[in-house]
Amino acid sequence: SNCLRPVGVSRKSPPTMDTTDAPQIIEHVKKSLTYTPFCTRWIPSSARFVVLGQNPKATGRMQIYELSGGTAKCIHECEKPAGFKCGTFGASTLQDRHLATGDFAGKLNIWDLTRTEKPLYNVQAHAACVNVIDGCGGQNIGYGACELVTGSRDGCVRVWDPRVKEAVLSLEPDDDTARDCWAVAFGNSYNDDERCIAAGYDNGDVKLFDLRTNSVRWDTNVGNGVVSLEFDRKDIEMNKLAVTTLESRFRLFDMRTFHETEGYSWKAVKAHKSTVWLARHLPQNRDVWMTCGGNGGLNVYRYSYPLKRQAKDKDGLVKGVVGDAELLNSRMVSTQPIVSFNWSPDKEGLCVMASLDQAVRVCIVTKLD
Repeated sequence: SNCLRPVGVSRKSPPTMDTTDAPQIIEHVKKSLTYTPFCTRWIPSSARFVVLGQNPKATGRMQIYELSGGTAKCIHECEKPAGFKCGTFGASTLQDRHLATGDFAGKLNIWDLTRTEKPLYNVQAHAACVNVIDGCGGQNIGYGACELVTGSRDGCVRVWDPRVKEAVLSLEPDDDTARDCWAVAFGNSYNDDERCIAAGYDNGDVKLFDLRTNSVRWDTNVGNGVVSLEFDRKDIEMNKLAVTTLESRFRLFDMRTFHETEGYSWKAVKAHKSTVWLARHLPQNRDVWMTCGGNGGLNVYRYSYPLKRQAKDKDGLVKGVVGDAELLNSRMVSTQPIVSFNWSPDKEGLCVMASLDQAVRVCIVTKLD
């Protein structure tokens, strides 16, 4: 009994010595859910996160959890007519912390999380499910206006200004060649004029669209359906682009140097022995990122730059040189795909993720410096 144990002596077994310098992935909280989660996002400047998903009866579920005392407590939840697929705080100020969501009915909504009865902004963004959303200009990150970009099953990519109800820009496929858009990301937003969108499609196409010149800057095909893509930073000149795909691999592109015929240099990395669902760069260090696998695994990588970032080809044209991706550590956290992963913008190494075993997990990744 407790009264027989000497004061200050724990009943727990002594901690094992950690002799490695690698980052450790530690599960802090696991919450089982009664619905399928598709998106998890930290609420900026708080110890709270939001979980978005779909109920068994195909309605939308939004829950807000707060971390306290080693657990996560649900402090608010609501149900909406259509299942939620994606969400972002990227186009909101730190004062407002409004959440933009895309749903299975093709709607784009913006929510005040203190009053979720009805959205602040509501528009029929697409003819089919909004697969993916990204935001830029908010959270005191980057330059330019607050904008959202959505990608849909209807093959369209659209840019939205939350102050108006029509799309600022719509990239629409030919009717007979519409491909499912699975991934979108903002980047290159390093002043008030420059901004790019990268979009990835189910047939392996990757397109880079320049919002300043209103033109496609570059397109390529990576051979497998593009499940996610992300610039290492939105608010700097394009540096690196991580593109994750089906067939257990991802590609790193060096986006600083464009070659006239070969485009941007890249390197392929095999990972997870299954679909690489996501690559997410650490907000506090753009050269560290996590990949999430269809096998329920997490891999944390560090990028090392080459000695020279440019080289000349046999014709004397300059092309980029890609560095190396070093696998620092890996851990299996689930038996099902990890479909959403979000680093805390406020606390380095804190992350929240959703997996298709109907669970949300908060993990802490140590030694990231």
